[in-house]
Amino acid sequence: MVRAIVGANWGDEGKGKIVDMLGEKSDYIVRFQGGSNAGHTIVNDYGKFALHILPSGAFYQHTTCVIGNGVALNIPDLIKEIDGIVGKGVPKPNVVVSDRAQVMMPYHIDFDTYEEARLAGKSFGSTKSGIAPFYSDKYSKIGFQVSELFDDEILEEKVERIAGIKNVTLENLYNAPKIDPKELLNTLHEYRDMIAPYVCDTSKLLHDAIKEGKTILLEGQLGTLKDPDFGIYPMVTSSSTLAAYGAIGAGIPPYEIKDIITVVKAYSSAVGAGEFVSEIFGEEADELRRRGGDGGEYGATTGRPRRMGWFDAVASRYGVRMQGATEVALTVLDVLGYLDELPVCVGYEIDGVVTKDFPVTAKLKKAKPVYEVLPGWKEDIRGITEYDKLPENCRKYIEFIEKELEVPVTMVSNGPGRHEIIYRNK
Repeated sequence: MVRAIVGANWGDEGKGKIVDMLGEKSDYIVRFQGGSNAGHTIVNDYGKFALHILPSGAFYQHTTCVIGNGVALNIPDLIKEIDGIVGKGVPKPNVVVSDRAQVMMPYHIDFDTYEEARLAGKSFGSTKSGIAPFYSDKYSKIGFQVSELFDDEILEEKVERIAGIKNVTLENLYNAPKIDPKELLNTLHEYRDMIAPYVCDTSKLLHDAIKEGKTILLEGQLGTLKDPDFGIYPMVTSSSTLAAYGAIGAGIPPYEIKDIITVVKAYSSAVGAGEFVSEIFGEEADELRRRGGDGGEYGATTGRPRRMGWFDAVASRYGVRMQGATEVALTVLDVLGYLDELPVCVGYEIDGVVTKDFPVTAKLKKAKPVYEVLPGWKEDIRGITEYDKLPENCRKYIEFIEKELEVPVTMVSNGPGRHEIIYRNK
């Protein structure tokens, strides 16, 4: 069985915890898109970890962690991450890397940094991890596929050609140092030696696993609103964040994805630029940020303070729909126990007309939130394991959200720990 775990919002919904939790009963956990530009925070018996490129199932010995062909593969980051968790007492994870994955190059990170600086006040809020230049090169067919690292003839020719293309831009647009082809070739040889033990045909591996009836989790990075087609374009990432792309990014048939668990945050947060209708500011935002997540709402990769907002039913319903959610996991609910009342954005007013449908970015810029206010429960809910034991107003909040999303909320996370979860019947 193949299940996808994806985000409905701007990312940072708590997908890592859900993957880590469901990984206990899974055989394979697959990253199918994105790179080390975002992180998943995991809290388990080994401690607290921020994973960036490793799948969140890396803490189990019975799972195989797969880096799929759709991933922006930063090889030094992957090796550093494996060594980092092993250094903290975690047994070395079983990791395999697709021979069709493409390699993140040092110049991708340079180009990302140069371009953000050039755009200045009109930048996209990039994490400067090289993601946009990487995917641009992939689709321009001037990227390096992992398999090519093991063919010197292909590699040498390609290095000369690509260095020539890149140096024109470096010299004339960015006034930056040019790429030395010999140094670049040496770097690629180093990458080859680092990644060699992990490389295989992961699509065939997963095909065989499906035939054998194994359980496979597809782990999405970021969320619907950062998808390049259906997100808040152009303030989006450069790979599809949707469960549907899991079939492509992992190399499996789309009809094998039977369950799509879409993770929804009980309030809103976002890192980076872009439209954010239910955003709050000042002391109200600072308080929620300070209490949020595990240790506060700060980017797992960048450390940047996240932008905060109330629950946005319009954006979340759209996010859940675009993911094709079969069920919803509602996270960080425990954070909200300090509030007397909970505003929920149930509509957008655009040019004097209220809509419940999420619009394109040009219209989103004009949107003003329409709130419905629910009473708070003023109680710490951590440690509660049965739904019926939650305070009445807490249950009402969950059920209000479920009605707005139009998809069953089957899991409620009430703390950062692996087993701090309440299951509800579908």
